[in-house]
Amino acid sequence: MPQKHSAQCHCGAVAFTVELTDEFNTARRCSCSYCRMRGAVVVSAPVSGIDVIKGKDKLTEYRFNTHEARHFFCSICGIYTFHQRRSNPEQYGVNVACFEGVTPFDFAEVKVMDGVNHPNDGKSGVFGYLSFRKAEES
Repeated sequence: MPQKHSAQCHCGAVAFTVELTDEFNTARRCSCSYCRMRGAVVVSAPVSGIDVIKGKDKLTEYRFNTHEARHFFCSICGIYTFHQRRSNPEQYGVNVACFEGVTPFDFAEVKVMDGVNHPNDGKSGVFGYLSFRKAEES
């Protein structure tokens, strides 16, 4: 049975539980204009895998371009929590920084998907990779 993970925004007004598709093995970023500015590392969850347990009324939705992807963030602290994907509306991308004890810096390498050439537009693929290497302690 999939493990439930606790997650929340920065101020704690929005709290939710998540059952991930393949735990943290789906970590990725996107190169679309919105994701480039947002900068979040996300993991995948089925739409049925998220349960907002606190602050559903505090979630604000943002849509752009085709208006198909639904991006949710806390209306109080502004933190992006999750989004319903355009490429797969049955799936959410969830901000790893919202999980208790997880940061984007826990991933040595993160796949970056080509969000400019979207899969629903007939093009897609891996755009590149971002890597994190901790500085040596002196």
